[in-house]
Amino acid sequence: MLSAKFGHFLDTPLGPIVKRIPFSPNTITITGFLVTTVAALVIPHNIRLGGILILIGGIFDMLDGIIARTGGKTTKFGAFLDSVLDRYSDAFLFLSIAWYLAERGDHTGAFISLGTLIGAFLISYARARSEGLGESCHTGIMERPERIILLVFAAITGWIIPVLWIMLVLTHVTVVQRIYHVWRVMNRP
Repeated sequence: MLSAKFGHFLDTPLGPIVKRIPFSPNTITITGFLVTTVAALVIPHNIRLGGILILIGGIFDMLDGIIARTGGKTTKFGAFLDSVLDRYSDAFLFLSIAWYLAERGDHTGAFISLGTLIGAFLISYARARSEGLGESCHTGIMERPERIILLVFAAITGWIIPVLWIMLVLTHVTVVQRIYHVWRVMNRP
């Protein structure tokens, strides 16, 4: 949803700044992934610090695309690497939150986190499968930027369970939205 509405709106204002960054987009992607991995390791011990690290990792995840687009450095491999590492990041974060909740005896919350992870993976899979069939599929209310923003908010405020419930419902609604979108597009006369 945010990607569809605001997609590349930061490219122009940040373009001159990011052109000075001497690192390749892939290096920025890997750095963001490493920061997010550290966040996942920190979350079970300090959820708020983990939330701050998720935010920092998210900034790197945003910058890699801006650097690639504004510097003319976009590659198919870079897009592939970014997508794969995003899935690993999602897995690490939701598993870490499940661990955090299970350690505190909130097994329902842990299952909600895992259910949200399943929804996040299915959102990505639906898009990849649709594109593999030749159809674009950027539709849906809960794409990765929304998930990261909500995870940061949940971790920093401590409102983990209410936010996870919202994410659980909306990730699976997004999967249904994508299924419907692809069905509609593929059944046009």
